[in-house]
Amino acid sequence: ARSRTVGELLAPTSPFDKKCGRENWTVAFAPDGSYLAWSQGHRIVKLVPWAQCLNNFLLHGTKNGANAAGTRLPRQSSEGSQKNRPCEHIIDCGDIVWSLAFGSSVPEKQSRCVNIEWHRFKFGQDQLLLATGLNNGRIKIWDVYTGKLLLNLMDHTEVVRDLTFAPDGSLILVSASRDKTLRVWDLKDDGNMMKVLRGHPNWVYGCAFSPDSSILCSVGASKAVFLWDMDKYSMLRKLEGHHNDVVACEFSPDGALLATASYDTRVYVWDPHIGVILREFGHLFPPPTPIFAGGANDRWVRSVCFSHDGLHVASLADDKMVRFWRIDEEYPVEVAPLNNGLCCTFSTDGSVLAAGQDGSVYFWATPSQVSSLQHLCRMAIRRVMPTSQVKNLPIPAKVVEFLCYQI
Repeated sequence: ARSRTVGELLAPTSPFDKKCGRENWTVAFAPDGSYLAWSQGHRIVKLVPWAQCLNNFLLHGTKNGANAAGTRLPRQSSEGSQKNRPCEHIIDCGDIVWSLAFGSSVPEKQSRCVNIEWHRFKFGQDQLLLATGLNNGRIKIWDVYTGKLLLNLMDHTEVVRDLTFAPDGSLILVSASRDKTLRVWDLKDDGNMMKVLRGHPNWVYGCAFSPDSSILCSVGASKAVFLWDMDKYSMLRKLEGHHNDVVACEFSPDGALLATASYDTRVYVWDPHIGVILREFGHLFPPPTPIFAGGANDRWVRSVCFSHDGLHVASLADDKMVRFWRIDEEYPVEVAPLNNGLCCTFSTDGSVLAAGQDGSVYFWATPSQVSSLQHLCRMAIRRVMPTSQVKNLPIPAKVVEFLCYQI
């Protein structure tokens, strides 16, 4: 089946832009669904109110040019009125943007810093932050509602390829860089760098937190997938199985599964707790043998993301296709065409997939299916129980297999 197109946001182009420099490596939705952000190529990040964007698609059809001048935001009032009326605007980051991440604060979640009474910033619950990772190794932190630059984090020596905030509202930010390191920053401690995670032999391409913020996954220019304990800042384990560089990763909403995308033309779905591959989604048939897995086969997978129902995975590959997979089926349930797709992510409510390409963003409706009561119960259990605990439950073996996503 072909996925239904929802809309597209087209970046303005100049003649010299059409051959190079328009890569959109990152697209992100705010945790509360209020904003969509993407890199338009070069130094520009565009922020649009997502609800308003969807309404425009419904009113005016799928095409929606994104070349209008950004609305300058008024100063943030003490009542936080900007949160109720988000505005479209543009941020010039000063260098090529490679990565984006939204973060929001939970005031009750205390900073990990000790013996520091004074802070330059006190982040409130009504505040929304945008982190941008740049070509020069810097990370800039912006207040989304005012467009104001808050922090300029400088420690990486190469491109900041990916960013991810801890989902628990602690404003812990992890950055992945071509300098072969991951760095952990505490924005509640004025952006203090807490830890450097070393272990990758080459460039680090991507990183993702588990839903409970306890585990970090990182992938890069090697065949291994790295899992880190974020309480001890130590490596938990390496997952071996890919035959080429691993370029993207994401946990399922219940944390029981991990999807990874590789240049070996495959997406693997792992049980990250025991390091077992549960599913393999191939993009080239027959699949290449390991010795040819890195060849120029036009099937390199560029991005992967998990839907919010925990049942679907989306992938982008160099064969100009977007694919939607069910985790319990071998073949895609829906496909859509996309040239030069580089990144994808689901909207906050899971109803739309956004994919970036050449400075523009394209949107498709995600496969709609009512989750079974069994699956909803499985997700509820797996949010609080790792695989080892599930296997020790005094329940029938078939139920254990179901809870471990093995059937």
